[in-house]
Amino acid sequence: MPSIAVIGSNGYVGIAFYQELLSSSKYSVVGVTRENYSAMKERDFDIIINCAMPSARFWAKNHPGEDFVETVKKTADLLYGWKFKKFVQISSVSARCQLDTIYGRHKAAAESLCNFSNNLIVRLGALYGENMKKGVLVDILEGKKVFVDKMSRYSFISVSFCASWVISNLDRQGVVELGGKNAITLECVAKHIEADVEFEGEINHQDIENTDENLPEAACVIDFINK
Repeated sequence: MPSIAVIGSNGYVGIAFYQELLSSSKYSVVGVTRENYSAMKERDFDIIINCAMPSARFWAKNHPGEDFVETVKKTADLLYGWKFKKFVQISSVSARCQLDTIYGRHKAAAESLCNFSNNLIVRLGALYGENMKKGVLVDILEGKKVFVDKMSRYSFISVSFCASWVISNLDRQGVVELGGKNAITLECVAKHIEADVEFEGEINHQDIENTDENLPEAACVIDFINK
């Protein structure tokens, strides 16, 4: 039975991957957190899934050195310090569409380290799901000021769908983008949920480049919010 280590298994994305793997009978899965990182580093794994990438864009802007450590250096530590046959990097579409930001450049730099052999890099679009704590969608729901233009398009996608899709496609390699098969503007989301939100900033489109037919509609985020 192939062994898989989920790095960051207690984080928002990591929990979804860890729980999805636990429900499968195909893999022997270990969740890796700060508490057991050193012990797990000594083991051999068939696959490592790195879900420990930071997701705070504005924090990265204000703390570039720390974001570099958390994003690029810690990815390098896994690649060069752990034993595995395949590495799966859970990244962000920002690695392509936000190269004018610290956050996007660091995501791209981390990807460049992983992009060799049979490794898989998955760029996720804007996520939604249970236990959301931060991000543009949370800001809209809480009526906070959103620092991008209201006409920015986002390819929203369920974090649980992403986990299921990736685990079903672990044989793939290279770079894959995963999100809604279309996009919805932030203004549209705010209007549908009748949220009184102030938008201020530049256009920040986060469309994905993926032609798979089985991807969900980005507008499904509204159904999730209205539940």
